[in-house]
Amino acid sequence: MSNREKMLWCLGAGILVLLFLLSSTDLIIKEQKREVYRISVIIADSRDEYYVNFKKGMDKAALNFQADVNFITLYAANDEDQQIELLQRELRDGAQAVVLAPVNEADMLMRLDASRPNCPVILLGSATLNESVAASLSVDGYAMGQELGRQVASRAPKEIPVCLLTEGLSFTGNADIYDGLRSVLDEQGFTCRLVERQEADTYRQVVEETVYPGSGRITIIALDTAALSETADLLAASSVYKEHVAGLYGVGCTVGILNHLDEGIVTGLMASSQFDEGYLSVRLAVEAIQGSWPGRQNALNFYYIEAKDLRDERYEKMLYPME
Repeated sequence: MSNREKMLWCLGAGILVLLFLLSSTDLIIKEQKREVYRISVIIADSRDEYYVNFKKGMDKAALNFQADVNFITLYAANDEDQQIELLQRELRDGAQAVVLAPVNEADMLMRLDASRPNCPVILLGSATLNESVAASLSVDGYAMGQELGRQVASRAPKEIPVCLLTEGLSFTGNADIYDGLRSVLDEQGFTCRLVERQEADTYRQVVEETVYPGSGRITIIALDTAALSETADLLAASSVYKEHVAGLYGVGCTVGILNHLDEGIVTGLMASSQFDEGYLSVRLAVEAIQGSWPGRQNALNFYYIEAKDLRDERYEKMLYPME
């Protein structure tokens, strides 16, 4: 073999080695590593059925912002102590930020101040900020309650009493919605009664108290998604119950609730974009991890929705977001 041929073989072998190094290692061209942000989302419910659209937005943001999001439900709904335990567990396990839908806003803020978590916390459903909270994301509950009150006042007969149902006024956001509602309904001359859930069949008892005397009717307003969903299911299962309810209004939307709205079981409801809430919560968490402490309140828009609006292009994307 001539010297020229030997040189060509050596050159070819060198090129092959170089190509191998370029394709399979970072010895020559180092690949830029993209940080994956670890975010925990802790809600106040034991199920995720009220968070379907929220999770769609959360997953979209996780993809866009390189986040690994751990979505966590409670073992028992609205259990404050359990929520704190899960928060502490996630912090120990290395979460870089926590998105938290607190059971009780005031109690959670005090606990956060006492524990001083070592990572940013984004509060959902709360308009309050303190040194332990990087940002908050919520609707204006009082304004939402007022708008719902105005919608009910324009449709419901004043002579029919109004029953306000809720899982509990102490749960985040419910007291603001209640105060907004009462500010309008009291001024308009409606007779209102508040019923907070005490046992499993509390809402059924409210309807049956009206049904079995035989002549009564009530207008029902549910202050939270759980109360609206359960009451709508009760009315859908009994034509007798439905006959004694002049109208069912409420706050929140799930696929089941929207189906009941389409069927005429629910008269009208207040809704906001849960997809946007999920997306923004993850984006704010990533910004906080990166050092841009948002430190601000973020308000979501809300809308009054009736059956005729379900196929309106203005609301379709909000109520039925795509993946």
